[in-house]
Amino acid sequence: MDQPAFYQIRVRGQLDESWTDWLGGLTIVSQSTGESLLSGTIVDQAALYGTLDKLYAMNLLLLSVCRKENDGQADQ
Repeated sequence: MDQPAFYQIRVRGQLDESWTDWLGGLTIVSQSTGESLLSGTIVDQAALYGTLDKLYAMNLLLLSVCRKENDGQADQ
């Protein structure tokens, strides 16, 4: 669990690319549904919790967090 992993985090709210650096370099894609998809490699669980804490501080509703394996399949 303390290894880098690729994550996709979905939140309700529109974020633009200006937040990328503050959110650890995650790629941000705004959806037409009023949601944003953040994706990228997060180095460990502490960094994941730090990112989630930042999203909470921004008052964004967390919709999903999905950890992906190298082959693109979600962990079970």
